[in-house]
Amino acid sequence: MGQHCEICEKAPGRGRSLAQRGKAKYLGGNGRKTTGITLRAFRPNLQRIRVQEGEHVVVRRVCVKCIRGGKVQKAVVRKPFTLPAN
Repeated sequence: MGQHCEICEKAPGRGRSLAQRGKAKYLGGNGRKTTGITLRAFRPNLQRIRVQEGEHVVVRRVCVKCIRGGKVQKAVVRKPFTLPAN
């Protein structure tokens, strides 16, 4: 399945990285010159987390944008402020 979010289907994007030399004109230079263009990938920030889906807990690869946006319900290991029953 590759590197994609299982919630929003965000996948790696393609782009270019520029290597430049020179000084910008507004700083008193001759201008910036591009000396190299390299293809690169913009990958989503995927995390492997335990997600509550109905009554089941499953492990999913989810991007951080979905986690912070509240699109997934993280599984609760145990309820807070409770002691284990002996």
